[in-house]
Amino acid sequence: MPESTRHRLYRSLALVALPLLVGLALGTLGSGGGKPASAALPPAVDGQPLPSLAPMLEKVTPAVVNIASKTHVAVRNPYFDDPIFRRFFGVPNMPRERVQQSLGSGVVVDAGKGYVLTNNHVVDGADDISVTLADGRTVKAKVLGTDPDTDLAVLQIPAEKLVALAVADSAKLRMGDFVVAVGDPFGIGQSASTGIVSGLGRSGLRGSGFQNFIQTDASINPGNSGGPLVNLRGELVGINSMIYSPSGGSVGIGFAIPSNLAADVMRQLVSTGAVKRGVLGVEAQDVTPELARVLALDNAHGAVVTRVRANSPAETAGIKPGDVITSLNGKAVAGEQDLHNIEGLTAPGAAVEVGVQRDGRPLTVSTALKVSELETLKGDALDPRLAGVTFSEIADNLRRQGIGGVSVSRIAEGSRAYAAGLRSGDLVVALNRRDLQGTSDFSRLAASHPRQMMLTLLRGEEAYYLLLQ
Repeated sequence: MPESTRHRLYRSLALVALPLLVGLALGTLGSGGGKPASAALPPAVDGQPLPSLAPMLEKVTPAVVNIASKTHVAVRNPYFDDPIFRRFFGVPNMPRERVQQSLGSGVVVDAGKGYVLTNNHVVDGADDISVTLADGRTVKAKVLGTDPDTDLAVLQIPAEKLVALAVADSAKLRMGDFVVAVGDPFGIGQSASTGIVSGLGRSGLRGSGFQNFIQTDASINPGNSGGPLVNLRGELVGINSMIYSPSGGSVGIGFAIPSNLAADVMRQLVSTGAVKRGVLGVEAQDVTPELARVLALDNAHGAVVTRVRANSPAETAGIKPGDVITSLNGKAVAGEQDLHNIEGLTAPGAAVEVGVQRDGRPLTVSTALKVSELETLKGDALDPRLAGVTFSEIADNLRRQGIGGVSVSRIAEGSRAYAAGLRSGDLVVALNRRDLQGTSDFSRLAASHPRQMMLTLLRGEEAYYLLLQ
């Protein structure tokens, strides 16, 4: 057969087969028995219909929103606190401000109540959030709750003429399933990119939150954060969260938070404003080759227990310092991060089996995870300048990064601290330049009523001073 004839034959076969395959995946070819197609196919070329994701995206895009947040950050120069400097240079006695802006995406998941799912890092610390809908309307949003550990946040907007996406069971995803990422990359406007599920259950990535990511090669870029990852039925299977990129742009390795995890976090945030997680009650570290020799282990895998907390599930189960945890609920524990991840993604109160190596011998113990409770402090009881603020101890995952101090868990908008620039989610790591290890340090220093309170704050990846007088 001549080469040109063979090329024409291959082209004809492709034009016939490809539309049939994609049409079946999209549900656009009808279900047989003479029933009409559920959505019209696009125009034909050379007598053959072309495959298209347009019918599905026409259902999805009205539920996708663009999010713009502003955070007003008070900035003070140490010289401005000197009255002689202010008088000589005529500097007014007031803090300067700079405005941090963030752009991202979100998805409406409850049209009747106006609930929008997005990433925590899109709205972290923001005091002004605007949501632009697909029909061009821009509305103000309020934060119902955030969960930095899974990088999720729930917003609420006016429930008027909204379209919501159905949430699929992400546990049914398989490697190779087609997916589409929708959002507003680089602020250029609503866009869609296609790909497949490249991997499931990804963890151990940059950051120390609870990780169970969907990996996809659908292009995810800055501005896509918080937008939906959907299947070919237009159902939500994930919330786009982060990318792996040496250059800052998409290189085909993106990650999304599974819809099942997002739905559970949203349910807790909406009902209580916080997420409760189970804990085993141990502190641990990775097993090194040197430790493996000392502990008579065959290999350097697992998390060696360095401390067992009193009255914890681990203590009840008889776990001891020096034990090496190798599995939790049937999932292998390669190191401390694995233990932390599996523990944090297991429901409080859940019965678990813990695989342990003790003195070179394997054993299995059973227990039930306990709800993690963080100690809190009421600012009103510490100092009048902190009235309206609730502080809590820093979560274990931050302590693993060497961060000490207290976290701002709640703050009243009419409080003096809020007017000065303090926001929910801020980490107070020092008071009057004295580093804080935890709530006891902060309580002791704040209760001494210093003449001025200079807080050293961490917000996102930035640090700055905030002065309360």
